[in-house]
Formats: sequence, C-alpha cells, structure tokens
Amino acid sequence: MSSPRSTGRNGVSRTPHGWADALVAVLAGMIAMIIVAALGLWAAGAGQLPGGAFPRVVAAVVVMAAGGSVAVSGNAGELARTNADLSVLPLSVTLVGALAVAAGFLRPLRHRAVAGSRELADWAARVAALWLLALLALSLLARKTFAVPVEDPTGGLLDDVLDAAPTVGFRAEIPLTLVFGLLWLAGVLVLALLVSRGAPLPPGLLRYQEPVRPAAHAMIVLLLGYVVLGVIVGLVVVVTQGHPAETFAVILLGLPNLVWLAFTLGLGVSWEGKVEGPFGLPMPQVLDSVLRTPDITTLNVRTLAAQDARAWWLVVVAALAVLAGAFLMAVRSPARTRAWQHAAHMAVALALTVLFSCLVSRVSAHLGLSLLGLGDIGGGLGGEVVLRPRLWSALGIALLWGAVAGLVGGLLASFVRRRTRDRGP
Repeated sequence: MSSPRSTGRNGVSRTPHGWADALVAVLAGMIAMIIVAALGLWAAGAGQLPGGAFPRVVAAVVVMAAGGSVAVSGNAGELARTNADLSVLPLSVTLVGALAVAAGFLRPLRHRAVAGSRELADWAARVAALWLLALLALSLLARKTFAVPVEDPTGGLLDDVLDAAPTVGFRAEIPLTLVFGLLWLAGVLVLALLVSRGAPLPPGLLRYQEPVRPAAHAMIVLLLGYVVLGVIVGLVVVVTQGHPAETFAVILLGLPNLVWLAFTLGLGVSWEGKVEGPFGLPMPQVLDSVLRTPDITTLNVRTLAAQDARAWWLVVVAALAVLAGAFLMAVRSPARTRAWQHAAHMAVALALTVLFSCLVSRVSAHLGLSLLGLGDIGGGLGGEVVLRPRLWSALGIALLWGAVAGLVGGLLASFVRRRTRDRGP
C-alpha cells in the first residue's frame, strides 16, 4: 500500500511523513533529552568538571537514557587497577525523549483511521535511520577519562613507587548502543501507536484496539500521574526545606526512578539492595537508611515504615492510582465490555506496567581499587549501590491488584453510564 500524498502551495506533491518529518521527530527527541540532561547535570555540579568534560558527560547520559550502553573503566598502573561498573537509567531524560519522539512520530499520522502496514513500516524506518545516526554521533562524543584524587593507604607507594594514581573513565559502547537504541525506539513507537486513540492501525490489527488501547492509555496516564505528583512534591521540598540544586538535579535526571519505585512499593512489591561507601542513591534519607547495611536487605513498605510511619501513605496513593486507572480504562472501553473482561484487561496491563517499572528502576553501581589482587582499597574511592526487585512476587501482586481494581472500575463505569443515560432524555 503506497503512502498517501498531499499537494503543497507550489503544486508539488509530497509524502506527509517523509524524511523532513522524520528529521523533525528525531531532532525534537534529541534536543529535549540534551536540554534536560544538561540542566540536570549542571544542577548536580557537573558543570565544574575539568577538561571540558561537561558536553561529554551530557552525551553519555543521553546515550544511557536512549537505551545505549556506557562502559565505566579504570586504570591504576601495572600492579593496581580500578574496578567500576554502572547500570542505571536516567529516566527523566528517557521520559522526555520518548514523549517528544512519540509526538513527532504520530503528528503526520493524525486524522487517519487506517494506515497500511507497509506505510507505517516505511515511516518508522525513516525515523529509525536518522535516530541511529544521531545516537552514533553522541556515542563518539561520550568518552572521557578522569584522574581520581584518593586517600592513599600505602603511604605514597601508589604514586611514588608504582606510578599507580587511579583514573576512571567512561565510553559509549557503539555496537551495543546502536542495537539497544534501536530497540528503545521501536518500543516507543509501538507504545505510541497503542496509546494514542487517534493513531491509525493496519486493518488486520483494528480488532485488537478495543481491549488494548484503553488499558495501555490508562497505564501511561497512571505512570505520568506519578511523575507529576513527584514534581509537585519536589517543588514543595524546595520551598519548605531548601536544597534547590540537589532537588532539581533529581527531578531532571531521576524523578521517575523514584516515583515508579514508590508506586511498586505501595502495591506491596519487595526490593533487595544495599548502599555502602561514600556515594548513594539520589533518594530520600529514609530509603538510604534502610539500604545502608553490610549485607543485602529487603526494601518494602514495612521496612520503610520502621524508619518513618508516613511510608504507609504509599499504599493509599497506589490504591487510589490503580483504581483511577481502572476506571479510566473502563470508561474508554466499549459499553458492552463485561466486568470480568475489565478485570482481565486490567490485571494484564498492570502486571506489564509493574514489570516495566521494576526493570527500568533497577540500579547497580560499583567502584573500587584493588592492589595486587587484594581487593578494594582506597579510602573514599570504593563503594557499591545495588537495588533490584523480586520480580515473580511483583507480577503476582500486580495481577491480583489489577483484577480487583479492574472489576471495581468496570462496575463504577457501568454505574456512571447508567446515571448519565437516566439523566439524558
């Protein structure tokens, strides 16, 4: 099926979603991600990095946010070495880029009921080709090495005898970045088609839009609602407690990491993790207190409430959010949908949403210096941060929450429709 054409002012026909439109979509996503990453890193103090490293760090953050891979490496001479690894998504940057790319992808398709599979594939291929070029350019920029000032427990042996002053650097792994970046883009485009009520679908997929689109839209609204609530809480913290730079750094770099973690905790999901060393997670002090233990510890509402009883409010907020999402899904679904179908749709949708939130909110970071293979040394250099979910129990909890909320939301939607119908004529 060929792409429909429109006629411009000069009478020349053009494809309404050609290369120019693809370039606009890609540039919108990249520029939005670069701006948010730069502002967040500047608020975090990265603007003071030596050697003109700031643009390179911004490029590395954008690469990670777009699903790319950035390797952290170190060197400390012949007999010593630094060990470093980092696995974390700056989800604020990711979210802004995904929204911008999705809007650019859907804009030429608006006001259409149906689009052919080949047409959609050609349009997505144009966006993907330009996206890969942009990622390649950022990956070439995202590399830098830093000298690490560290307390020397060997009494100067590292610097004077072994010439082993430690350095830590990062570089984008280009092949992995292009592969994972393409998968990231494919997920964004597919989700955009699923969520948008006005986006066209191929004729063979139209029968699936009734059960899928209302649930997908409700879950996106739920996740974005948590982000908006997190922004409000952050602004309140700035006004009441100060620390504007630190707070805005968290908002601009990792706010979804925190609020989606809070969402899963409110549902009853348990996480495992620990924080040791001089660095930690950009999170409230109560979370750091629970996780700062010698061994892996359990993070859930109960352990948080042992530090601060206000943690139980996470359960209330999660319950209201899930119920609101189920009601929104039911209202957007056809009136003929039965209550048990609402329960099934919501259970699957919420399980996938919790799975997504758990996978993207995981954190793993380690930094240490070893001498002659004797393990981590180096005073303030070493540290480790680990945060991972208990996935199987999380999925079971989400299925149960979704089934109950879907049933209640369906009944509420039926009641609202009935009241509206009675008030009509």
